[in-house]
Amino acid sequence: MFLGVELNDDEVAELAGRYAGLVEDTVVACDEVTGASAFLSENAGRQPMYVVSGTPEDELRRIIERRAIGHFFDAVYGSPKRKEAIVDDVLARHGAAPSQAVFVGDTMTDYLAARATEVPFVGRVDPRHENPFPVEIVTIPDISKLAEVIDGD
Repeated sequence: MFLGVELNDDEVAELAGRYAGLVEDTVVACDEVTGASAFLSENAGRQPMYVVSGTPEDELRRIIERRAIGHFFDAVYGSPKRKEAIVDDVLARHGAAPSQAVFVGDTMTDYLAARATEVPFVGRVDPRHENPFPVEIVTIPDISKLAEVIDGD
């Protein structure tokens, strides 16, 4: 039963699919984080870059394809695999120490994954929202500030 309406499994699946499509369309249509395109354009190919997200991987790949940004990333990873496992795997494949990477994120799950894998973390906190991260975490309001934080300027 959904909102007082009896639904069979096919009807539930159809509604869930429509909802997922609406969410995906909304994400594709939203504005980019300020500075993201410039950072990606300037840094693609200089060092490996990955997307690690809690979004279902198939949906995430469609969003990235529809936004035409896939060429910036070496790989795109989403759920059901856990962020910590993804980061550990990427580091191992590159033979990289955690200190040779940086995890940029905007959620506590991002921060916790970085902490669990010992990768330095930079939090992106929209100025309109409360900072969820511990006070010692370096934060930026958008991606236009990322290069100077990473480079230590």
